[in-house]
Amino acid sequence: MSEPATNPGTEPKLKIYFLPNLLTAGNLFCGFVALTKIVGADLTPDPAGAMDWLPIKQALAFILLACIFDLFDGHVARMGGHESPFGREFDSLADLVSFGVAPAFLVHRVVLRDVLPPDYAELGWFIASIYLICGAFRLARFNCLSAMNLPGAGKDFLGFPIPSAAGLVASLTLFIIKLNEKEKNLGHWGYLLPVVLLFLSAMMVSEVKYPSFKSLGVRSTTTFLKVIVAALFVGSLLILREKILYYVLPLFFTAYLIYGFVRPHISRAWRREIEDEDEPE
Repeated sequence: MSEPATNPGTEPKLKIYFLPNLLTAGNLFCGFVALTKIVGADLTPDPAGAMDWLPIKQALAFILLACIFDLFDGHVARMGGHESPFGREFDSLADLVSFGVAPAFLVHRVVLRDVLPPDYAELGWFIASIYLICGAFRLARFNCLSAMNLPGAGKDFLGFPIPSAAGLVASLTLFIIKLNEKEKNLGHWGYLLPVVLLFLSAMMVSEVKYPSFKSLGVRSTTTFLKVIVAALFVGSLLILREKILYYVLPLFFTAYLIYGFVRPHISRAWRREIEDEDEPE
C-alpha cells in the first residue's frame, strides 16, 4: 500500500524568533569575549610584586553579563509565547561556552596552574575539565527532560543550574581578587576556587531541585513587601555598585545554592511565597 502524498504546505517549519535568540547571541558573545580576555591576560607580577588583574576582572564582568542575557532570553521567549526547540538548543550551546568553558578555563588560568606543582600540571586541566563535562551533562539532561516533558525542566530545575554555577565562580573570584589585589597571587584564598569548582560540578549533575522562577515576569503578581525589597536592592545596586559587585553577588549565588538543600524542609506556604508560585505543587 503506497503512502499518501505529503502536502508541502503542511510540513513543519523551523521557528527562529528574533529577540530571544538575539539575547542568547549576546550571552554567547560575552562568553567568547571573556575567553579572549582570559587568554590575553598577562599574569606575571611586576617588579613590586603586584599583578594586573584588569583583564581578569573584565572577563569576570562578561561572564556575569552573560548571566543577565541568559536570564532575560528565557523570560522574553515565555512572555511572547516564543519558546522553540531551536531556542532551547541555541541557549544550551551558548551556556556551555559562557558558563562552562569560560569559568573552567578561568580557574585553571588564574589558580590551578600556580597552586599545583609543575609535575602535576595535568591535574589542573583535569579538575577544570570535570566542571566542563558536568556542565555539558547537565545541559544535555535538561534538554532531554524538556523534550520529553518530564519534571526537572519546568518550574523546578534538576541539579544546580550552570548559569548560577558560573555566577558563583565569577563573583567569588572577584571577591578573592579584591581581598588580594596588591598581592602577586590570590594567597590561601586561591585554594577555595578548585574546591568550589568540584563541588559545583557534583551539584550540577545531582538530583537536588532548584526553583526556576519562570513564573516571575512583568505580569506576575507579588506582595507589597517584595516590591519594597526589590526596590531597595535596585537602589543599593545603583548607589553601592562596587560593593554590590564584590560582596553581595557571592552571597546571592551562595544563598541560591544553599536554598536547594533547605527547600524540602520548609513549608509549602513559605515556598510559594518565596518562589511566587500561584498553585501548590
